Amino acid sequence: MKLWQKDSTIISEQIQEFTVGRDKEFDLVLAKYDVEGSLAHTEMLNKVGLLSGDDWELIRVELKNIAARIEAGTFELQPEVEDIHSQIEIMLTAKLGDTGKKIHSGRSRNDQVAVDLKLYFRAEIKEIKELTLALFNLLQVLSDRHKDDLLPGYTHLQLAMPSSFGLWFGAYAESLADDMSLLAAAYKITNKNPLGSGAGYGSSLPLDRSLTTSLLHFNALHYNSVYAQMCRGKAERFVAMAMSSIAATLSRLSMDVCLYMNQNFGFLTFPDELTTGSSIMPHKKNPDVFELIRGKCNRIQAVPNELALLLTNLPSGYHREVQLTKEIIFPAIGDLKACLAIACTMLDNVKINSNILGDEKYLSLFTVERVNELVLQGVAFRDAYKQVAASVENGTFRFNGALHHTHEGSIGNLCTNEIREIMNQTLREFDN
Repeated sequence: MKLWQKDSTIISEQIQEFTVGRDKEFDLVLAKYDVEGSLAHTEMLNKVGLLSGDDWELIRVELKNIAARIEAGTFELQPEVEDIHSQIEIMLTAKLGDTGKKIHSGRSRNDQVAVDLKLYFRAEIKEIKELTLALFNLLQVLSDRHKDDLLPGYTHLQLAMPSSFGLWFGAYAESLADDMSLLAAAYKITNKNPLGSGAGYGSSLPLDRSLTTSLLHFNALHYNSVYAQMCRGKAERFVAMAMSSIAATLSRLSMDVCLYMNQNFGFLTFPDELTTGSSIMPHKKNPDVFELIRGKCNRIQAVPNELALLLTNLPSGYHREVQLTKEIIFPAIGDLKACLAIACTMLDNVKINSNILGDEKYLSLFTVERVNELVLQGVAFRDAYKQVAASVENGTFRFNGALHHTHEGSIGNLCTNEIREIMNQTLREFDN
């Protein structure tokens, strides 16, 4: 018997299995947040006079007991129970009798799951923030450590101009700083309270939604009860877009690493224990970790579009399709966190080839340096360009000068501190 089931109805097992889908799997992830939301809701019911002090204390103690079981890993969702919300209410009722039945006054499972998801996303965003920050910090350290180690720069995958490992690592650090801005925006939108919106149309009970907002440490309230329900799916899309941006940075970095590990490049290596071999080729050191980061992050970049297609053309109000957002975004969150963590492990052990540009094959990287030398001597740029191009064509081009790059963001001026301040400014947005 479901909590919402009428005495005269019998629910088809096939219908039940189809409509519940994988929800129970993800409900276990939401269990602690459901308890957290229920604690705030029942405290509010007590404050507005809808729940006696004695009843509230009994419910509060038992909810804390359930929370302890969840934390210990001994909590279970019974096979015959539809969802986490029902499981907790059934447990309270079994323990407290009629007192347990009072917990649902003034709310619907719609706003209950909405607040669970907001609490879950808020916690996960904070974890993603810390993992992203750890990778950012490592990239900045590597940028400073290898600022003088030169690296070929490419356009169209053709030799272009001199770069450096400092410039390369720093580029991905600044990319993560921009990605963090999107994550902060997702956090701000997620950090709003939908509890008390009920099924989307509020309640005739004298609820104090500002109180639950404070108790749950939300930054703001979803004021309009209809919009509080419409945020189901929308919050997921904002989180997914931020995740997609971070994933794009990781995927591109991974592609660079896979190229640079190739023996034809030979720019960097990793310890044997961080690479994989071949069952037939004894010499192989494969970049499997970065290939999997690339693949997983490319999948994550598809998540916003998958959510958009799922939710397209839904009218206002609750619709069962929003249940499916969990199947899309929950695994993606786990994948992104794993990719960020393993990227830190790998890059913390990277070994750089510090004498790459001494090879004659990289001579053409310095053509622009020679053009600029002539410009500094007073030769018009286009004439200098033609002069150097002619020397390349006839095989007489040589460059023996030193690199002298001084402008902001160049090899000789990485602006590491300025990039860090951008990140720090964004991090402060999570506190507002």
